[in-house]
Amino acid sequence: MLYHWLTPLADEFIVFNLFNYITFRAAGATITAVLLSFLIGPRIIRFLKSKGVGQVVRAEGPASHQSKRGTPTMGGIMILICTLLPTVLWAPLDNRYVLVAALATLWMGAIGFVDDYLKFVQGKSRGLVARYKLVGQVTFGVALGVYLLLQPLATNLPPNATTLPFFKYVLVLLPPVVYVAFVTFVVTGASNAVNLTDGLDGLAAGLTVIAAGAFAVFAYVFGRVDMSEYLNVYYLRGSGELTVFCASLMGAALGFLWFNAHPAQVFMGDTGSLAIGGAFGTVSILLKSEFLLLMVGGVFAAETAAVILQTGVFKWRKWRKGREYAEQHRVFRMAPLHHHFEKIGWPESKVVMRFYIIGILCALFALSTLKIR
Repeated sequence: MLYHWLTPLADEFIVFNLFNYITFRAAGATITAVLLSFLIGPRIIRFLKSKGVGQVVRAEGPASHQSKRGTPTMGGIMILICTLLPTVLWAPLDNRYVLVAALATLWMGAIGFVDDYLKFVQGKSRGLVARYKLVGQVTFGVALGVYLLLQPLATNLPPNATTLPFFKYVLVLLPPVVYVAFVTFVVTGASNAVNLTDGLDGLAAGLTVIAAGAFAVFAYVFGRVDMSEYLNVYYLRGSGELTVFCASLMGAALGFLWFNAHPAQVFMGDTGSLAIGGAFGTVSILLKSEFLLLMVGGVFAAETAAVILQTGVFKWRKWRKGREYAEQHRVFRMAPLHHHFEKIGWPESKVVMRFYIIGILCALFALSTLKIR
């Protein structure tokens, strides 16, 4: 919005020429998102408290988590507002990269909101039935895959292509049906991965700040002719504006972390975690860098893998040797992975800080692929 209003004034007032620079608008979006979080955060927390929207803690979870019972959740509303509003303010609204990413965030956030509403407001312990949640995620994934095939955003590349890290100018072409399935898997998997990671004060929010910052760099590089040529990556015209979107998400997560840091005043709930995961999955697809998502979001991937491994091995051992044996021989003391470390004696703050460190290393490793080609 500001881009459309103020850029035309650059001919008369040179200061407005700043709005032509993505870096300036990305910085503006980040600051706007953080300040907006500070402004609306206390109000949202008070509102959630007044409605009795409190966290439910599982009995089998770590004993230290019992003190979290009743903490307001559905704080992801704050993340949605503080991501989408700065994006609208600072990014060009005719850029399809930005519009698709914003729609993905809103769609997944809406699914999470329905789940949280049923669970915490209406008191339905299961929330939105898992298969209905999955249907909503898959529906968006299929729609996104079909849209990208019919209306490609990158006109210089095949719509059904993806790239590989470490290799310069290497395209992997997928059959159209396989590509749609691949897109669906990435979006659905990413949204659920962040959802599984959201279990400790500040964990998912802090990792979101790190991952969003990394994707902002990728979007900026891929959207510049000179930098993409120098670093031997494909140029994606218009994708640079995703830098503004990622910066908004980073600022929103940073502002939310102010209230979500230990001891948390509010939790994001599925409203926030599904929205964040959907945003990451969609951005990686739009940048044709789906495999980079595994690197940037290494902690998210590890948390998901731990749950899959725990569940799969438990079912196999239960089938082979009975439930009692399976209960006594779990792979992890508890899944997702962050709960395992709590069970072996790590304080919550230590788990979160060490996962931050791993997240930063993962992001740096992913960024190194820009040069190692």
